[in-house]
Amino acid sequence: MKVMVFVKATQSSEAGEMPSTELITAMMEYNQQLIDAGIMLGGEGLHPSAKGVRVLFSGAERKVNHGPFPTTNEIVAGYWLWQVKSMEEAIEWVKRCPNPMPEESEIEIRPLFSAEDFGEVMTPEMLAQEDRMRDQVPEPDRWEKKTRASLRRHQPPLHV
Repeated sequence: MKVMVFVKATQSSEAGEMPSTELITAMMEYNQQLIDAGIMLGGEGLHPSAKGVRVLFSGAERKVNHGPFPTTNEIVAGYWLWQVKSMEEAIEWVKRCPNPMPEESEIEIRPLFSAEDFGEVMTPEMLAQEDRMRDQVPEPDRWEKKTRASLRRHQPPLHV
C-alpha cells in the first residue's frame, strides 16, 4: 500500500526557521534507512505558507488566496511518499523518525487510493488510460537531479 506521510507545520517552520545541521543530519540518516528498506518513494520539505497560494473552487469560479494561512496545524511543512505493507508498518516507521521540528510536532499518515479502490466506476478503458498516463510521468526527482547538477557546475569551489 502507498501512504502519504505529512509533516505538519509549526510556528518555527511557518516563521521560515531552517532546521539545524544536527536535525538535517538525523533526517538524512532516517531517509537513508527508509531507502535501504525499500519504503521511500519520494519526499520533500515545503516553504512556509507565506510563499504559497490556495485556489478556492466555487462552481466555475476560481479565487486565489495568497499565504500565509492562519491555522498552523492544518498546514503541511513536508511530506514523504512510502510503499509499505500495512498502516501498522507505516506507524512503526513514523515512530522511529527524529522529531522534524525544534518544538512539539505532528506527523499524519494517509493511505493513497489505488484504481482498485474505485471498483466498477473505473472501466477497463479508464484503467488502460491511467496506465498509459503513468508511463508518461518522468522518474521521480529526474528534473531535480538535473537542476542540482547544473547548479554544481556553476558554483565556485569550496575553500576549506
